[in-house]
Amino acid sequence: MTDTFLLDGEAVPFAPGQTVVQAALAAGRYIPHLCYHPEFRPHGSCKVCTVKANGRNATGCTLPAQAGLEVESETEELRALRKTLVQMLFAEGNHFCPSCEQSGNCVLQALGYDLGVMTAGFRHFFPDRPVDASHPDILLDANRCILCELCMRASREVDGKDVFAFSGRGIDKRLIVNAPSGRLADTNAALGDKAMDVCPVGAIIRKRVGFAVPIGERRYDKSPISEQALADAPRPSEHNGGGA
Repeated sequence: MTDTFLLDGEAVPFAPGQTVVQAALAAGRYIPHLCYHPEFRPHGSCKVCTVKANGRNATGCTLPAQAGLEVESETEELRALRKTLVQMLFAEGNHFCPSCEQSGNCVLQALGYDLGVMTAGFRHFFPDRPVDASHPDILLDANRCILCELCMRASREVDGKDVFAFSGRGIDKRLIVNAPSGRLADTNAALGDKAMDVCPVGAIIRKRVGFAVPIGERRYDKSPISEQALADAPRPSEHNGGGA
């Protein structure tokens, strides 16, 4: 017998080790998420996947699926919370979608469309962080960084490097590189690194390829992020029984 939990009143099967988000995706149920990446252990930093589990808020990407758990996701309250979180990210950074090379491939932008975000909803901070174009193949724009840590983790855990780090705290927290000069060119970052693939926004950009695929024909131009996430989700037969 397969264990299940309830998601918005419907039974969702899960395998041992799966979180609520992982089990939901595998079962064809989409819970909006941003910092979760299926190749890395979830850490729940962005809170976009917040659900209500047995009456208490929790991040669905870190909450272990358990038999008998009653999870609410598609409620007005939670949708409003997710929308506010995405609005705050838009206000905190410089996300000028019409001019961003990542437009159409950006998870934050796609989530904004999915959640019906029409305005930032908050005063824009317009941060003035350094744009690092020193590397011959990679551009780093910390103004677009949403502090998801995926590049840091990919660099350490997959690439065997330690290219990226955070500096500062609170509103001053920002992405930096581990080089005495502070320049990406003076690190061992390479174009083929996993860290260059996982950025969900336009903070890490490959040079000279930005518009190889025209806007209008990109990943989230073709179908909404909810459909893409379900299409990409590991199915039970593919699941390895472990974490992200």
